[in-house]
Amino acid sequence: MTHRPVLTRTREELAAALADLKGTRALVMTMGALHKGHLQLVKRAKELGDHVVVTIFVNPTQFAPGEDFDAYPRTLDADMAALESVGADLVWAPSPEDAYPEPVDLSIDPGRIAHVLEGTARPTHFAGVALVCTKVVGLVRPDVALFGEKDAQQLAVLRHVFSQLDVPVRVEGVPIVRDTDGVALSSRNRYLLEDERVRARSLSKGLEAGREAAANGASAEQAVTAVLQVLETTGGIDVDYVALVDEGTFDILAGTPGVALVTEKDARPATMVEGGRACRILLAAKVGTTRLIDNLPVILEVERG
Repeated sequence: MTHRPVLTRTREELAAALADLKGTRALVMTMGALHKGHLQLVKRAKELGDHVVVTIFVNPTQFAPGEDFDAYPRTLDADMAALESVGADLVWAPSPEDAYPEPVDLSIDPGRIAHVLEGTARPTHFAGVALVCTKVVGLVRPDVALFGEKDAQQLAVLRHVFSQLDVPVRVEGVPIVRDTDGVALSSRNRYLLEDERVRARSLSKGLEAGREAAANGASAEQAVTAVLQVLETTGGIDVDYVALVDEGTFDILAGTPGVALVTEKDARPATMVEGGRACRILLAAKVGTTRLIDNLPVILEVERG
């Protein structure tokens, strides 16, 4: 049986509600406009903690001027109903003034991982993500925090930040949830027109082609090319980047022109698993006016000495 989550707005309300939760806490941070991907995070959180805390906050510090902060959908009533259906215990939905009671005059630079790919397209984005997530973890004090693998670079950034700052929380990645046509679930999918939605299916198909190429012994560069071939064949897709990265370090091994590859001097030890090197192939592209991101895990063959 599910129950309506307790809704809190202020820090004081949050602290009082947390005091009533005995046992371990699992945290899911969102900006609302919840879909099945978010709810899968909550379902996984229920497996990992005695209580699930969800935040709903459109964070202004991760939006640059001209981005869609004001237009981002706010659907708190629908979000609360959705969270009730999966058994969340507590929701914190603060105003910007509650989240940032003092003027923000500092930032967290997550290092080089935040200055490539999405960090190139949105230079201030990950500093804002790192700041708000560090603040929320400090307020909620969870045992585990869960993040979707769809935002793979964000997940890598937060793992790095929490490790570097000794933030006492375990980070758990949750696999991407896809619609029946293969399109990764995203709040931005609602902006796609019917014909654009059809073209958007090629993003996951391209990633699958890259993964299959890698499974058949292709190099990192050849896997990226396999993705691009699918997107180019489909047409009507404005590719921002395709890149293949090391899963553990996020070092970029191959990418489309303009993507900054890791140098031999800066490369960190490869993340090895059975079968080869654990990697992830990522892309960002515009379909119509809607910018989408997607990715898939890839095992890259490496030469053995």
